[in-house]
Amino acid sequence: MHLRSMIAGARLLVCTSLGVGAIAGSANAQDFINVLTGGTSGVYYPLGAALAKVYGDNIPNVKTQVQATKASVENINLIAQGRGEIGFALGDSVKAAVEGDTDAGFPQKVDTLRAIAAIYPNYVQIVASKESGIASLADLKGKGLSVGAPASGTELNARAIFEASGMSYDDLGKTEYLPFAESVELIKNRQLDATLQSAGLGVASIRDLASSLPINVVAVPATVAEKLGAPFTAVEIPAKTYEGQDAPVPTLAITNILVTSSAVSDDLAYQMTKQLFEHVDVLKAAHNAANAIDPKTAAKNLPVPLHPGAERYYREAGLL
Repeated sequence: MHLRSMIAGARLLVCTSLGVGAIAGSANAQDFINVLTGGTSGVYYPLGAALAKVYGDNIPNVKTQVQATKASVENINLIAQGRGEIGFALGDSVKAAVEGDTDAGFPQKVDTLRAIAAIYPNYVQIVASKESGIASLADLKGKGLSVGAPASGTELNARAIFEASGMSYDDLGKTEYLPFAESVELIKNRQLDATLQSAGLGVASIRDLASSLPINVVAVPATVAEKLGAPFTAVEIPAKTYEGQDAPVPTLAITNILVTSSAVSDDLAYQMTKQLFEHVDVLKAAHNAANAIDPKTAAKNLPVPLHPGAERYYREAGLL
């Protein structure tokens, strides 16, 4: 009887060890993914919601959550604090984080920040009510402009553009620091003249504004991009992107990056990268900006190192 008990105990120990090994070897056991996005009227939020669905549907035993935030800077800081597993951020914010740019909202270097993928370009879109008479950057002087949430990626873009154009917020008649939807509501109510929004083309907030009253899409000359240099590039907002916009408008673009932390396991980062590209159609259905997501360029020209799990995916796919 004593021998049988010992054998049974040994079998139980082996089975338990195997069970623990199976759990430890699974990338997805007990995993939680909090997807950090932006305001609900921007592009990050619908793409983040789609990404959370992809992960929840395709990574076994993973729980997902979508968190609306003030976007780039907040997302990076939340990831650094271990309060998010993946987040959307503008390339210049990512660069500022790894350099420890205090003015941009990073008093210390964020050494744990890692990249999953460069995804699509943000277009700097300055839109004014037609009745304001604003048609150029110089016309903003003395007018009311919303530059995005304080220290957001959009607001950092606004500061950079003003400085490169020889202007500052002091030149404005009124400066508001508001998310996209709130900015548009003030313009519709004639309490504000213009809004600067750094987002994917066709952002819901500007589409809403353009359908409510006549607008001018304000040009940002290519010389501004040349002066600022990487990660800014000169681009055009195609004609008919918004109602009443009949001609292409020059502006700047900057790449959006999905970022994570070095604290996230290699297996989970691998799955987050793999499922992103294998189900990119879900993101495309959520917003047109996702049409620019391309695995062939996703690991290039990043201002922060790739997560080893993401690097593994790109190597397996023959992309590195």
